Amino acid sequence: MKQIPYGHQDITEADIQAVTNVLKSDYLTQGPASRAFEQSISRYCGSSFSLSTSNGTSALHLACMALGLGPGDTLWTSGNTFCASANCARYCGAEVDFIDIDPGSGNLSISALEDKLEDAAARGKLPEIIIPVHFSGQPCDMEEINRLSELYGFRVIEDACHAAGSSYKNHKTGSCKFSDATVFSFHPVKLITTGEGGMVTTNDSALYERLAQLRNHGLCHDRSKLLNPDQGSWYHEQQMLGHNYRMTDIQAALGNSQLPRLDDYIEQRKYLADRYDRMLQAMPLHPLTRFKDCISSFHLYVILLEDAGKRNPVFEGLRSNNIGVQVHYIPVYHHPYYENLGFKHGHCPGNEDYYRRAISLPLYPGLGKQQQDYIVAHLEKLL
Repeated sequence: MKQIPYGHQDITEADIQAVTNVLKSDYLTQGPASRAFEQSISRYCGSSFSLSTSNGTSALHLACMALGLGPGDTLWTSGNTFCASANCARYCGAEVDFIDIDPGSGNLSISALEDKLEDAAARGKLPEIIIPVHFSGQPCDMEEINRLSELYGFRVIEDACHAAGSSYKNHKTGSCKFSDATVFSFHPVKLITTGEGGMVTTNDSALYERLAQLRNHGLCHDRSKLLNPDQGSWYHEQQMLGHNYRMTDIQAALGNSQLPRLDDYIEQRKYLADRYDRMLQAMPLHPLTRFKDCISSFHLYVILLEDAGKRNPVFEGLRSNNIGVQVHYIPVYHHPYYENLGFKHGHCPGNEDYYRRAISLPLYPGLGKQQQDYIVAHLEKLL
């Protein structure tokens, strides 16, 4: 059997033509294709504003900067995520801490968050920002997180890099119904791709303007907002230290071509996930819990082995048969950089339990039934 990756992009002739059209146009970056993609994302998600970025990591960093995170501040996020969800705070000079997860779903635990906030309030150490991670494509309990944000005074950035197209209580992820901002990634293994690329959505006009300025070096071109006297039509100012985090029109054209297929991609992923559920139900493992008030985008299909001691041999056995399984994720605080900041193994017990048992099986729209049958057959043999 040819190598089966855990995820893979789908590129059509229409996608190629959309990119070619931009290459033949007058604008290769920050032109009409970028604006069109941003507008399409806002229409799809139901947000007031969308800002395209160079990748999901830069989108997280911009959102933290725009909300004023800096030295002396603290950000909390899940340990069960890619390191960018925590690194964005460190880029701002802020401290990081991790919230334990529900091992059955991989998402942050509301009860753990409540306990941690109560303790932090007693010590006068509440976070400025919390980043809930919609792990595997399934949204966190955003209504409860929003309630706690109003009670304790922190801001909320949804890390929806797995969750484009998902919904929570009939609200599309990215609508920012329960948050200040939402961040997406368009890496090739994600739901839709721009090659590399990201997006921030928000309903806050002031936050959007700050995001846009920080994305472009901190420059201001609006003559009504210049801090120094206007010296001519050519004049502009750098008013803050920003970054070059822009998306090209080449990337945006690819994303805008893919976006109309997003719901179809999710249906295909759900079909494959349901099929895995049926085929695996007699094996000593559990798929992730699905929440009734959510529609997942099924970015990942994670199984949790009942016997954690079998995780490594099963993983290596599947890999040796050209099945590109992964583990999502090594707890962020296990990485040497965060260990050097003082974090120890066992910091989040639920996260540790999850990590010892988790394997991500291949899941993407182009995965065929024969490939899926091959994966399941080898998994059954190894168990």
